[in-house]
Amino acid sequence: MGEKLKPISPQRVAEELKKLAADRNAGASPDIYEQRFARMIGELRDRRIDGDRATVLAVLQPLKDDGTVSENYWFHLLDSLGLN
Repeated sequence: MGEKLKPISPQRVAEELKKLAADRNAGASPDIYEQRFARMIGELRDRRIDGDRATVLAVLQPLKDDGTVSENYWFHLLDSLGLN
């Protein structure tokens, strides 16, 4: 079997979400945003996110609170990570 992939830190996920939001706010196509978000979710499923629920939410919750991640994408993210 293949080597187990290293989990991704919650901080790295937050950085990627900020980049996605910046591109969206700069006028990137919603389809491009959706594709990149889906690709990120796929990678998280393959590699997992490092940390327990409280740690992950402590890092990511501010992105929902400040509007970086919309409510719909927030729930999709939590569901995909098994945190909902």
